[in-house]
Amino acid sequence: MLKVGIVGLPNVGKSTLFNALTRTRKAESANYPFCTIDPNVGVVNVPDERLEVLREIAKTQVVIPAAIEFVDIAGLVAGASKGEGLGNKFLANIREVDAIVQVVRCFENNDIIHNMGSVDPIRDIEIINTELVLADLESVERQREKAVKKARGADKDAQAVCELIDRLIPHFNEGKSANTLEVSDEEAAVMKNLHLLSSKSVIYAANVMEDDLADADRNELVSKVRAFAKDSHDAGCVVISAQIESELIDLSPEEAAEFLSDLGVSDSGISLLIKGAYALLGLETYFTAGEKEVRAWTFKTGMLAPQAAGVIHTDFEAGFIKAEVVSYEDLAALGSVASAREIGKYRLEGKEYPFKDGDVALFRFNN
Repeated sequence: MLKVGIVGLPNVGKSTLFNALTRTRKAESANYPFCTIDPNVGVVNVPDERLEVLREIAKTQVVIPAAIEFVDIAGLVAGASKGEGLGNKFLANIREVDAIVQVVRCFENNDIIHNMGSVDPIRDIEIINTELVLADLESVERQREKAVKKARGADKDAQAVCELIDRLIPHFNEGKSANTLEVSDEEAAVMKNLHLLSSKSVIYAANVMEDDLADADRNELVSKVRAFAKDSHDAGCVVISAQIESELIDLSPEEAAEFLSDLGVSDSGISLLIKGAYALLGLETYFTAGEKEVRAWTFKTGMLAPQAAGVIHTDFEAGFIKAEVVSYEDLAALGSVASAREIGKYRLEGKEYPFKDGDVALFRFNN
């Protein structure tokens, strides 16, 4: 299962957000730096309104949503790349995740300590980005030494590594992250093998107080984060209220909906954040639907039918024959597989069919 790391400076709401995402009180949350030391890990269901529609069509009571893993990582401080604070632990933990949710504080509250002495989300973002870039600079310099030796022996892969690193080093020296460097498809494949921290996709979670949630557009700090995300590398930005969500943990869905409605909102942003992280990982969903269960299956964007079948079981991929497919939109509009068949919306697809988000499938395969 792919992992999303929750990062940020101390006391910006990371652990509170993690507890809200996982609907637990697993992560300690306190008003002092380094409350989190060892990372907390939780599996989070991906909200998907389509599942309930498919459940009604399939006439089943069993629904299994897609899921991703979130990791609550210790707060970072300036100098982490040189071991300050919990820097080495932070960098090691972030290296293990596939994408990053960077939580930034967009509220003033004198009762909650900010380790930098003031609230400035752009400064906070730049501190984290700088530490990742510095760690990457040190990493590529070490990797270049090894690659140079191999390149002298006419190793083409090593030569490609050297060429990319020679582009990355001045880029890093300008304080720019790896994910802002324009690269070809070939260079992207090389970069992936460099395992750079600043190459990971990022979504920013602008954490606000409950009074700002209903009209976040008026929050100047949120506006700054949105502009930074767009201008830096077209990253995503979601407004959330971790504190509100933490208060919803013990409520039923009906009570939670009423609580949010009283605040003038339908969602604290958590659903959008989960969906955003899912998309950030390059993931999409197809469904299987029958009397036994309705289930969401996660696949990487661009997968062909046999690979998508392999998500269920490797035997499905090895023995793939055909996929019976109907789009969710057509099935939901028509109300049944039989109706979809009648008008030609239910079809057979072969090995070259690229699966699409929302496909409802049944696989034919040899045992």
